[in-house]
Amino acid sequence: MPHQVSPPLAPTMITKVAGSSGVPATQEEISSLVDTIFAAETSQSSLDAAYALTTLLLNSTGFRGLNGYGVLEAIKKAAADKKSGTRRESAMLILGALFERYPRTDRVGEVIFIHDDLVSVALDALADKGAVVKESAQYALDALFTNLEPEAMVVGLLPLLVNYLGRRSGKWQGAVGAYALVARMADKAKVGMGSKEEEEGKDVLREAMGKRLEALIPVVENGMHDLKTEVSKQAVKTMTSLTTLLSNDDVAPRIPLLINTMQNPSTATLQRAIHALSQTTFVAIVTSPVLALLTPLLERSLNTPSTSQEVLRQTVVVVENLTKLVHDPVEARTFLPRLKPGVKSVVDRASLPEVRELAARAVKVIDKAMGNDAPDAVNGSVPRTAVEDVWKVLDATIKRRGSKIDKQDETVLQQVKAYCCAMVREDVNLRKHGRIRACIGPYFERLIADEAQPVAEEVERYFVEQDHRLYGRPIKADSDEVEIVNADFSLAYGGMLLLSHTNLRLVKGHRYGLCGRNGAGKSTLMRSIDEGKLEGFPSKTELKTCFVEHNQGEDADLSILEFVSKDPELAASGKERISQVLSEVGFTAGPEGRQQQKVGSLSGGWKMKLALARAMLMGADVLLLDEPTNHLDVGNVKWLQEYLKKHTEITSLIVSHDSGFLDEVCTDIYHYEGKKLVCYTGNLAAFVAVKPEAKSYYTLSAASAQFKFPPPGLLTGVKSLTRQIVRMTNVSYTYPGATNPSLINVSCSLSLSSRTAILGGNGAGKSTLIKLLTGEVIPQEGKVEKHPNLRIGYIKQHALEHVEMHMEKTPNQYLQWRYANGDDREVLMKQTRVLTPEDKAQMDKFVDLGDGKGARRIENLMGRQKYKKSFQYEVKWIGMLPKHNSQISRETLLSFGFDKLVQEFDDHEASREGLGFRELQPKVISKHFEDLGLDPDIANHNEISGLSGGQKVKVVLAGAMWNNPHLLVLDEPTNFLDRDSLGGLAVAIRDYKGGVVMISHNEEFVGALCPEQWHVSDGRVTHKGHLAVIADRFEDSSRPGSSMASSAVSSATASAVNSGTEDAGGDLKFKAKKKKKLTRNQLKERDVRRKLRHIEWLNSAPGTPHPLDTDDES
Repeated sequence: MPHQVSPPLAPTMITKVAGSSGVPATQEEISSLVDTIFAAETSQSSLDAAYALTTLLLNSTGFRGLNGYGVLEAIKKAAADKKSGTRRESAMLILGALFERYPRTDRVGEVIFIHDDLVSVALDALADKGAVVKESAQYALDALFTNLEPEAMVVGLLPLLVNYLGRRSGKWQGAVGAYALVARMADKAKVGMGSKEEEEGKDVLREAMGKRLEALIPVVENGMHDLKTEVSKQAVKTMTSLTTLLSNDDVAPRIPLLINTMQNPSTATLQRAIHALSQTTFVAIVTSPVLALLTPLLERSLNTPSTSQEVLRQTVVVVENLTKLVHDPVEARTFLPRLKPGVKSVVDRASLPEVRELAARAVKVIDKAMGNDAPDAVNGSVPRTAVEDVWKVLDATIKRRGSKIDKQDETVLQQVKAYCCAMVREDVNLRKHGRIRACIGPYFERLIADEAQPVAEEVERYFVEQDHRLYGRPIKADSDEVEIVNADFSLAYGGMLLLSHTNLRLVKGHRYGLCGRNGAGKSTLMRSIDEGKLEGFPSKTELKTCFVEHNQGEDADLSILEFVSKDPELAASGKERISQVLSEVGFTAGPEGRQQQKVGSLSGGWKMKLALARAMLMGADVLLLDEPTNHLDVGNVKWLQEYLKKHTEITSLIVSHDSGFLDEVCTDIYHYEGKKLVCYTGNLAAFVAVKPEAKSYYTLSAASAQFKFPPPGLLTGVKSLTRQIVRMTNVSYTYPGATNPSLINVSCSLSLSSRTAILGGNGAGKSTLIKLLTGEVIPQEGKVEKHPNLRIGYIKQHALEHVEMHMEKTPNQYLQWRYANGDDREVLMKQTRVLTPEDKAQMDKFVDLGDGKGARRIENLMGRQKYKKSFQYEVKWIGMLPKHNSQISRETLLSFGFDKLVQEFDDHEASREGLGFRELQPKVISKHFEDLGLDPDIANHNEISGLSGGQKVKVVLAGAMWNNPHLLVLDEPTNFLDRDSLGGLAVAIRDYKGGVVMISHNEEFVGALCPEQWHVSDGRVTHKGHLAVIADRFEDSSRPGSSMASSAVSSATASAVNSGTEDAGGDLKFKAKKKKKLTRNQLKERDVRRKLRHIEWLNSAPGTPHPLDTDDES
């Protein structure tokens, strides 16, 4: 149906706009076009006419024609015409055409659209009964959203949406549309892989919206409780999008729970949220977005009279922990005054003294964070720039330049000034001064023509100078320094964005430490440089780089000299030069020297030295060193430090978790911060002084990464933590093909209280000693004994060997594979478990027990039970029924040569005991990985091949701890773990209730944990104990209950387990506990208790372990 003809528009005096090329249109021309739009037969015809109208206005009068010809008034009237759907549709089409074209060409029009709130007109139209009207309205909103700059979205569009959502008379369809636009703004602010300009705009949008969350969250939370389902669903989606603005790894895992608490407000949900927050370790700096999200929940908990004392305690603790990390007094003064009265009321009304004490302490922390005890100049707060400040500068600049303004534009000029000043304020406070010009020039082009850009440039210069006064001028590069790299780039791995539009600048001779958490992308960055895939980095023909990493591939059968000479990149150096460089790093020349040894015989430390020698031979301009100190002993680390400092012509980029090494060699530190690389001058100590939150590089703290080791469980017959559970007696071992033995006549023992460090030079035999203890290899002389039920968690020196055959699996799938049959498959692969031809022949031998039944062949072991001080096994015979099974003692089976058969059954029983409370389900496995520091999402969905070295070590550690081991054996555990994870591991080992034996060259780690040390040299083991552990290296060494006296470390004092007196002589035996015979009444009472426990378990949460039924219950 054709549209009704609109009444003629009121004529107004229109002048040609500055910068336009056409003659002003007449009122008749505009009215005719408007009538054509409303009378069009089809939507497309109406849209074409709307585009024609927009083009005519832009080419003639520009922004003046919008109100001058009465176009906007006609749109509003048509949009409100309840009798004609076609007129309402055409009004939206005109609006869409204006929204689409004006912001690109005439920015003043954008200001007028925002000032006149045409957005509300379009939002109201979303409630129209006609589908074409709703589609046209959505087209108009999309057009405006697409063409607004980030600053304009924040200061223009966002306030209109908030105002619309605050209306009581608003239509629910419009509310859905407004919430959707807010969500789109938050989603648009997410970091991505766009151009540098796009990502900078996202940074502005993300930061600016984050500062407005205080006002946004209550508005969206109200929508979550709307009676209209469509509104509440969209509000929940919007809240989820808004939480992406937080950029806080501490709070991120709790966001779904917090949103659920807002959606379903109740005492129970609030308590769960507060409890989850109290269990969160806050490490990252707390900014206004985090405070905006958490303050309402904390305020509600503090001010609710019915809140329990325990929840109040947790709330006060959360407030204190959060407040300590608020570094900006301005942000503190915005949010904390809302919490302070509630905390003060806890001081006055809490019934428990402990809660009152905690609240009083929190009040002091709040006062300190708000800077109440010091003026801004003292507390370091930089005053924010206000709109008024920008207005004064802009107004003075326009007047100083003598810019002429048409009188009829005065009203619009004031609107444009206010709009531009609000945008510039955002850029100034975010220190994005390069965007100021674009927030002024385009908006004033139609008002002051040629003066617009000069005015914008002058305002920009003013605020740049102000920034220099407040924050200091950028440090100029030394003119004598030679810049070899200055690259702007983004970096992603798989679907994960690691770095977004960051800069890497390298100066010749500088040594840069690359610091960041595990998984941040440090090794990926180095590998990208080495492979020539990093955008902006010079090619290898211009700049020679060499990547020295921890997992070099070697040909095990070649001699070291042949292996290096075979490398096509090094062959040109000649064998003499190669031999000379190898000698420099310790590979002696000559027929009997190390250069003639096989590559496969090298220990981890010597393999790393070989990789460093190859790098030296390449003569690289830039050395990329990934964990260069891994496996190196103290002497070789010292040598590497001196080498790097001596060669000032080489630039180094170093990834290392050895704080002493970084302190010694680094001239600069590059730190991963918010997907950017930030450079700090000086070594690691200077970096930590500037950024105190990085102090974990010097202390062993579980603040950032917490590991929770499962309890080891009981061992039959072992009542004392100092009782021997593993013993090695007079053991010697020589590797096949080697001339000298690796270990000679070694005797040692371990207990549940052991905290033992095995120390020695590279190749001394430390790893060999570990492998003998764990059954990885079989001793050629002597014997290794262990408790039959002992479970050992073992991590090899090259930890990635555990998972190298499972790279295509996720960590969750790997753990399911490893324990699928109730046994640890890695245990079954040990040499002590693999059947040799001799073992298979042994199984074919006939055994005569002297019981008159003749000689028989053993088929399998079916069961085991206690027998005196040992065990006896139920034996199934080949070709005989089960009723003919025999009970044979452990000693008898061993005397017949069935060692591996007995060991296999013992391992199965030990594994069965350890896995008794474990459910091999994905959800339970995910929680186990989370306890060991690996994100559950990564554990469930990321393939092992895509994980960083540190994440792979966590996978291996989780695998070793799944069956609740009694003894944890770690060969170089500190390799690949970042400082946060290293601190978490140290605290977990300190508090672990089982035994620990480790090899590590990290003196800080060993000194803090191991009072007993075994020094390996020339195949001999020397016992040194009992040293005092250095508790001060733990950040929490002063906290109650963390002293060494309260941990398992304390029990490793001078005791029988170390002296050997408790079990001197004789075999390693364990006394079984004698059963107490119960009366009939006692048996009945025990059965009742078991039934009650079973009923309680049935009513417990899914996944709760079934309580163990024992025979000695009281």
